[in-house]
Amino acid sequence: MDISLDYYSANDDWAGRRDIKGACEAVQYHADSSIRIWCNEQNVDYDPHWHTALEIIMPDENYYDVELGETSYRIYPGDVLFIAPGEKHRLAAPPSGRRFIFLFDASLFVNMKGWPTVMTLISCSPHITKETYPQISDEVRQNLVKIRDEYFGMREYSEFTICSLMLSLFARFGYNYLYDKTLSRNPDISRQKEQYLKINNLLDYINVHYAESLNLENMAAHVGFSKFHFSRLFKQYTGFTFNGYLNHQRLKIAEALLADRSISITEVALRSGFSSISSFNRLFKETRHCTPKEYRNLNHKMF
Repeated sequence: MDISLDYYSANDDWAGRRDIKGACEAVQYHADSSIRIWCNEQNVDYDPHWHTALEIIMPDENYYDVELGETSYRIYPGDVLFIAPGEKHRLAAPPSGRRFIFLFDASLFVNMKGWPTVMTLISCSPHITKETYPQISDEVRQNLVKIRDEYFGMREYSEFTICSLMLSLFARFGYNYLYDKTLSRNPDISRQKEQYLKINNLLDYINVHYAESLNLENMAAHVGFSKFHFSRLFKQYTGFTFNGYLNHQRLKIAEALLADRSISITEVALRSGFSSISSFNRLFKETRHCTPKEYRNLNHKMF
């Protein structure tokens, strides 16, 4: 760790309190930025909450406890935990210690080719350790240390550098999944690589055509698989069912559209690809723990 860095001056613009209404936190990014990184040494627990930021936790001294749904993680120095946007989580600190909390506006990357695949991997909240991700654990942590030092060093054009480092990290996730994890499960490497690329291209297709009438049968035909084979492969590669992934993507689009208060909630639903306002409201409430109207009102300060 670079002991010459000042881990507090960079956040002097902070208002001094978190903006939480109910379980939703409106992340206060660094002034005129889409990034906030905290050096957290407080012995403070945080009740279950969620936000639209991508959160990354990297302990530096002692452990840190995180609850994500029904899963509990104890992360140690050398570990990294990713928390996807919209995931409800609880944080618990030990009596003493230090950890760095990275918060990013992931919407910066949403239109990039391959982003749906990366977000699918991140949505599983990967816990990066030498045991779980031996090929990339050191690289991920080194990349985050560079991001941390760039942020607290308050250098010129630091946000450009940080974004480039984040893109490099995301790309490494994708390559690791393709070459180090997925392909090692099947001795027929060339065949599995071909299947992966078809699913990967399909995710990009869904990211563009999410508002159209997409279903399992026509998407299976689109990539040349039977619907049963397609269902199995899609679940294997993404961790989602096809319908689950499609709804996940549509809700992400809806969140972005809700930022524009001139668009009615009915129009948001239709533009996002939902066939009815009732199904949109129901699914949004189930996954985001509030209605679209409540989400818009809770997050108006971020928009």
